[in-house]
Amino acid sequence: MENNVQNTIADVFDEIAQGLEDGNFGSRPRVGVTLLGSEHGEEEVLRGAELAQANDPSIEVVVIGTLTDTKLETVAATDPENAHDKMDELLADGKLDAAVTMHYTFPIGVSTVGRSITPGTGKAMFIANTTGTSDMERTSAMVKNAISGIAVAKANGISEPTVGILNIDGAHQVEKSLKKLQEKGYNIKFTESHRADGGIEMRGNDLLQGVPDIMVMDSLTGNIVTKVMSSFLTGGSYESVGEGYGPGAGKGYDKIINIISRASGANVIAGALSYAGRCVKGNLVDKVDDEYNAAEKAGLSDVLDSLVAAPKKNDSAEEVKEPAKKAVSEAILGIDILVLEEAVTELWKADIYATSGMGCTGPVVMVAPDDEDHAREVLKAADYL
Repeated sequence: MENNVQNTIADVFDEIAQGLEDGNFGSRPRVGVTLLGSEHGEEEVLRGAELAQANDPSIEVVVIGTLTDTKLETVAATDPENAHDKMDELLADGKLDAAVTMHYTFPIGVSTVGRSITPGTGKAMFIANTTGTSDMERTSAMVKNAISGIAVAKANGISEPTVGILNIDGAHQVEKSLKKLQEKGYNIKFTESHRADGGIEMRGNDLLQGVPDIMVMDSLTGNIVTKVMSSFLTGGSYESVGEGYGPGAGKGYDKIINIISRASGANVIAGALSYAGRCVKGNLVDKVDDEYNAAEKAGLSDVLDSLVAAPKKNDSAEEVKEPAKKAVSEAILGIDILVLEEAVTELWKADIYATSGMGCTGPVVMVAPDDEDHAREVLKAADYL
């Protein structure tokens, strides 16, 4: 008992001394990084670790690998698999609060929220998400990615992060789903595209400018976006900008493990270590659970069920007669490409001539000007808009 008290007092005095030295009072998150597996060698990862410690005294960096010529605390590991085992053991024992590593396998339901620096404005933007998968169904995963992205942004000090959805397949379904949650009380703040026609769905310009705090997409797209954002100046072989692929986030997941690429350079590795430290200090694990609980109170389960429900029956040409042809010049936007032809059939059933097309901002249904108002009513009633 006496030894425990003495150890506690010693720890307190150590924290005070460290605080007087660097201005950061209170315990510092211990963040580990595995050195092995990088395409640029252990030395590059160690350089990133030392850079993080020099630039961010609010964290305590621990390195796991074969290199020992450093002032940082070291843990010996012989290969990447052994380094992961050591990292998991240290996290489980509470000897690390978070970790940064390469090529880590997360369970289904957990995926990572990256943080990139956008080239248009130099603004940091969360990429939701970048590795792993939040759900086996793609649009459901993107809805969950938005929720995880909000939680990570809040853990990093943004109390009301803005959300945009990258204009890819499924974006409109995701938009409708998130708006349903919003209507039932889930607190989500959407942004508007900087393009003239606005909207929640973000164009490539918005991506480069960092218009939203959180850009929602599927994790495969997010992985590519993160790679391009981090290495567009180097030709792709060396990631030099940003903070990596971010922490794994999912309801009930109780670890903070941030991902970097085997192509990540020292600056990105340093950023990832600081990112992980902020997630610890911002209570990321609790914020993720809180965010999912809030979404579930607003009907998340029902929304996700509707996304995996049996698709609408696509009536054949024999069952639905094509109306008399008209000159179509009005474009109705906002219909997901996955149900575009079904939407056209829905209008035919209402005796409205329509055709499908693809505009520069996505799929469109074309109708005659005098049919536009009625067509919108029909599509809204059938839940295509």
